[in-house]
Amino acid sequence: MKIVTDCAADLTRDDTEELKIQVAPLFIQFPEGEVRSNNITPDDFYRRLINIAPRIPTTSQPSSGVFADIYNNLVEQGEDVLSIHISSGLSGTIESARSGAAQISGKMITIVDSLTLSGGERFQVLAAALAARAGRSKELIIEQLAKIREATEVIFTLETLEYLQRGGRIGRVQALAGSLLGIKPLIRVEKSDGKYSNVGRSRTIPKALETIANHIESLYGKETPLWVSVLHGQLPEQANKLADLMKEKVKVGKMEVLRISPVLGVHTGPGVVGAAVVPMQLMEGLQ
Repeated sequence: MKIVTDCAADLTRDDTEELKIQVAPLFIQFPEGEVRSNNITPDDFYRRLINIAPRIPTTSQPSSGVFADIYNNLVEQGEDVLSIHISSGLSGTIESARSGAAQISGKMITIVDSLTLSGGERFQVLAAALAARAGRSKELIIEQLAKIREATEVIFTLETLEYLQRGGRIGRVQALAGSLLGIKPLIRVEKSDGKYSNVGRSRTIPKALETIANHIESLYGKETPLWVSVLHGQLPEQANKLADLMKEKVKVGKMEVLRISPVLGVHTGPGVVGAAVVPMQLMEGLQ
């Protein structure tokens, strides 16, 4: 079985190479032309983003034809396919995947809506790839993904809402825009529909990081071992601070500090830092 996903899952190169995960590209439209998100480094992306300010680039999902080509190549090799994608509440990527799958005869392609993004989506993709490598059935993998999805928390803060607002991704946090200048919002991904919602606010990024750590503690307590992925745009010091706060507040079984994909950075700007968290027990034993 082969696992397919998109670059919004924030997989590392080691992830994709070790587990043979196929990643469909998302695209960034700069004024001077289109760039594949996986063909530009985060720092190069943010330099270009700052250079075109106050304009911001746009993003686009893979076409159904891109997915059809990926699926067709895998099916021709005799592979069963499980394709896991960024939340339908935030992107049209999964509809492109479904349209691409509809062009392939047979029933070897299953599409899964992660209902999340970034590190939360990555947890599901890694779990599926590990379980597939271990020979687990597609049905059992899908059941496990549902458990992981329900138990995962994705929460982040931003230096500014400007990028979300301009990119049309602001959704339920619209009420914050304009009226709370200088306030750092706390935004999470809702499990019910995979859309953003506001869960708090702070005056500064350091205060927001404390609130994130306290939020995670309130959800999981101090005794549950957690896999914590701290992610950021261009705030390494703040990301390391959040990692330290997490270690103080909760029982960390595994800690990573990662960069978010440029295709997500379009909608957050460089000043984003947050975490994806899941209980270790849901990710262990999948090998």
